[in-house]
Amino acid sequence: MAPQIDSARRRMTAVANHLVPVISSDSNSGFIGLNNASMNDSYHRIHGEVPSHDVVWRIACDESGTEFTDIIYEKAVGEGIAKITINRPDRRNAFRPHTVKELIRAFNDARDDSSVGVIILTGKGTEAFCSGGDQALRTRDGYADYENFGRLNVLDLQVQIRRLPKPVIAMVAGYAVGGGHVLHMVCDLTIAADNAIFGQTGPKVGSFDAGYGSSIMSRLVGPKKAREMWFLARFYTAEEAEKMGLVNTVVPVSLFVAYLMSLTKCQAH
Repeated sequence: MAPQIDSARRRMTAVANHLVPVISSDSNSGFIGLNNASMNDSYHRIHGEVPSHDVVWRIACDESGTEFTDIIYEKAVGEGIAKITINRPDRRNAFRPHTVKELIRAFNDARDDSSVGVIILTGKGTEAFCSGGDQALRTRDGYADYENFGRLNVLDLQVQIRRLPKPVIAMVAGYAVGGGHVLHMVCDLTIAADNAIFGQTGPKVGSFDAGYGSSIMSRLVGPKKAREMWFLARFYTAEEAEKMGLVNTVVPVSLFVAYLMSLTKCQAH
């Protein structure tokens, strides 16, 4: 069995080195993709070296010029990367109607900006990616906020992400639950920190899937596991999520940002 395991490990490392450029030379790391790739590997032959310099972020806005309040919208100078951060850490980055409207605005701008090649979606801090709809604003008549919009309109956001002609990468640290769990699933890739927690909360809060959640989860993890997640509302660790196929890879939180920037530079270039 040992030769087969060694062979599989070599194949996985070769694939990782093709897809992901170098971010660390720590030979003690057990994380596939951190070791230095050979200068002769297929990634470097095709794409050349991925820049290893620090990324400089600048605040961006859309054509309306209206300042964002619930999100942080940034673009990396000269890198072809846009980053959209849900900025409500005091509510575990739960979204309200105004948050969803701002997310739609930012994604529209990133889609139309020819200098942007890849988009990152994340949450402020490392405690939560997104915890879904803000239950503190939920009333008998819907979700109330200062604009009195009344509904989350999150299905429009999910459709927008699925239809984007540019890759969207979810950067998940901490909780990705409820509507926040669906949000990461509709992204093209999900990179999870090792402290990430995944799950649905519908039965606990009297909510139902009003969008892509149930169908896309069934395709990702299979019908039986999807029903388990929806019916029982259990939470799952990052490692469990990776085994199920919910996420692409799990990265130590200390290496999270470095790995993600390395990956997005690959995509953008």
